[in-house]
Amino acid sequence: MDLDLDKINAQLSGAGPEAVVRWALALQRPTIATTSFGRNAAVLLHLVSEIDKSVPTVWVDTGYNLRDTYLVAEQLIKRFELNVHVYTPEITSERRNAIMGGVPTTADAELHQEFTHQVKLEPFSRAVEDLKPEVWLAGLRRDQTEHRRGLDIVSFDGRGILKVAPLFYWSEDDMDAYMAAHRLPTCRHYFDPTKMQDGRECGLHTSA
Repeated sequence: MDLDLDKINAQLSGAGPEAVVRWALALQRPTIATTSFGRNAAVLLHLVSEIDKSVPTVWVDTGYNLRDTYLVAEQLIKRFELNVHVYTPEITSERRNAIMGGVPTTADAELHQEFTHQVKLEPFSRAVEDLKPEVWLAGLRRDQTEHRRGLDIVSFDGRGILKVAPLFYWSEDDMDAYMAAHRLPTCRHYFDPTKMQDGRECGLHTSA
């Protein structure tokens, strides 16, 4: 796609998240939304489903989610009638734990990188191969990590996919207010084994 990202981001910076979603869908290109079903994940899913329920929602289920995540996921899938596509690692968590000795810490960079590839990047690569998206609706927010502060509402992913972040300029208070206003369920107990700590990227938004 030949797009003037500077111009587009300037135009969308004053628009609300719903307007950004509508802009992205108006491109009429193959589009996906992604979710972890983590805390406040319902905001993006609600925004997209209110406009077009047919948009495929990709969930990379690492196999390490807590019970709370699965319960909230089922509620949201049914309530929003999501067109959900679940991708899981090729190796089960139990087998991986036996081989790797559990979830590797970031202290062992090489082992943690391989773990991240197995549970996040490889399944997502299959999703991209299957669905062939040109537009990716993501729940990225500017205040989440250092890497994300260098992005904008609209940017090109390393894979060449147009990544659109309708919630980019929203704060945690904005998210909480939207959740309360629409009475959306949230996952209060969430674990991402590829991050291990706040401020880290899981790899999906930094890898090609």
